[in-house]
Amino acid sequence: MITSIHALIYSDDAQATRAFLRDVLRWPSVQDSDSVPDWPIFCSGPSEVGVHPTSSTWQGEVYTHPRHHELSLMCDDIEATVGQLRSRGAAFSGEVEDMGFGLAISMRLPGADDVLLYQPKHPTAYGL
Repeated sequence: MITSIHALIYSDDAQATRAFLRDVLRWPSVQDSDSVPDWPIFCSGPSEVGVHPTSSTWQGEVYTHPRHHELSLMCDDIEATVGQLRSRGAAFSGEVEDMGFGLAISMRLPGADDVLLYQPKHPTAYGL
């Protein structure tokens, strides 16, 4: 039986990315005793998986995307979460926008690509 999802973030500065997850997001972690020191595995909380088509038509507009995987973080109150994360040193690109599926903002992840932070408008599955 599948028990969870293990997501990976590839970073040009793994130590900075790990410090951000530990200090800014305050995610707890475990240490793998068989790996090099300071190689934590973080608990990111409940998860869910959505599958999007690589091409579709919505409201008369055609959308295409290359095949890829994407990591997004969800929250219950985006304004409060952005304020709290900013107070811990997080940086964001742009402002909170209504993306249709939710209120979203791009959060800068040190050493890695930005991560989307959003307050969903859609039903969530992570509590099932």
